[in-house]
Amino acid sequence: MSRQFWKPSNMLYPIPAVLVTCCDEEGNANVMTAAWTGTVCSDPVMLSVSIRTNRYSHDIVERTGEFVVCLTNRRLAKVTDYVGVRSGRDIDKFALEGELHLTKEKARFVGAPLIEESPVCLECKVRHVLRLGTHDMYVAEVLSTDIDDQYLDENGRLDLAKADLITYSHGEYYTLGKMLGKFGYSVKKPRRKKKR
Repeated sequence: MSRQFWKPSNMLYPIPAVLVTCCDEEGNANVMTAAWTGTVCSDPVMLSVSIRTNRYSHDIVERTGEFVVCLTNRRLAKVTDYVGVRSGRDIDKFALEGELHLTKEKARFVGAPLIEESPVCLECKVRHVLRLGTHDMYVAEVLSTDIDDQYLDENGRLDLAKADLITYSHGEYYTLGKMLGKFGYSVKKPRRKKKR
């Protein structure tokens, strides 16, 4: 087997394609697409999102210290792409009509809105900011996890097949594929068949 050695690049793919909402002090909401997000800590529950410093949402998040991360699915794929290539400086993305329509829903703990069409919304309060260069990374505590009931299974868990979440990989969007196993399956002992 041979390998090629490239210059350093961000090839940690696939990653979630999410919508990040924020709201300024006058009540003007914006939504942007972000793919540079990640889980940071489980107790307290924290995540990160990196926002390019010249983005319209960057200044709002910087001032308010809060945002909502909304997971996306197949139904939201086109709007996810659209709000990622259009600036909130130029258009009100929540005023879009037709198939790109997004519905704002009031959050419980932050001023930024939830997106009604999103399967899962995570209300976040910024705890740390890392100034990294082209992007600032906002490390935030998740104050609430808001899940649309239609995506829950009979045990009240998020059903990934129903949610049909999408990912981003090197400039392209994908849905999640077939499950290969559950956490710990590689060491799980096979069940013995009961004798009759």
